[in-house]
Amino acid sequence: MRVHVALHFHQLTPEMLAGSVAVVIDVLRASTTIVHALAAGAEAVIPCQEVEEARNLKRERPDEKFLLGGERQGLRIPGFDFDNSPFAYAADVVRGRAIAFTTTNGTRALAAAAGAARVLVGAFVNRAAIVRELRRAGRPVCLVCAGTDGGITAEDVLFAGTAAMDLVGDVQDSGPASAAVSIGELEASKPEDVEDPLGTAVAFARAHGSTLAERLATLRASRGGRNLIEIGQASDIERAAEDSLFATIPEWDRGANRFVAADAERSD
Repeated sequence: MRVHVALHFHQLTPEMLAGSVAVVIDVLRASTTIVHALAAGAEAVIPCQEVEEARNLKRERPDEKFLLGGERQGLRIPGFDFDNSPFAYAADVVRGRAIAFTTTNGTRALAAAAGAARVLVGAFVNRAAIVRELRRAGRPVCLVCAGTDGGITAEDVLFAGTAAMDLVGDVQDSGPASAAVSIGELEASKPEDVEDPLGTAVAFARAHGSTLAERLATLRASRGGRNLIEIGQASDIERAAEDSLFATIPEWDRGANRFVAADAERSD
């Protein structure tokens, strides 16, 4: 079993994904929000890359109880039921409903990971459950950071490094030692210029995410965190920093093109 880290989904290659369990990571906020929606009883979350794709789904399938969720530039899309805040997806609203969901970065990362054998969604709020499932599955692992606006974002790398540390002792050595970098240095890097993505993610997590306070500070200082603070959604950062609140594991149902809560009893 191998562990790969893509610091941005543009780094993905067919070789990295082949036969693997891919975990798509968009901590602020798509992956955190998808976990919340399914944990609250949503029937499914359907990833859409474009706004009109989501709107067309609702128009074309009026028999299903569709809701529309997502954002552009961090804000709710006109005519949509929800933005991308995890707090918006309350059980009394989403239980039993399908949600067509589109975000600036997260849903594109989900599409980029489609070549994996399985595609899961990971965030700090379901970290322990994701790690248990990756160990149980016994497949190669590919941790896929969504990034922001084509660049590396610290919050996603922080989760990838944390999850890799959970796994690497059971899986493999993390490779060449990488010196920890600052948040600014990491986010100024080009994904293609990082020689050891796994080692970089692990070193970053060790330096910047050992405690809840450190993790929250890193998320707030990250590219995604700064964007949320600017639009007045800092409370979402605090929720996204919390660890293992849910046992819910969103998994892509390839045939139906939707994310559902994974069956804990499934066998590969």
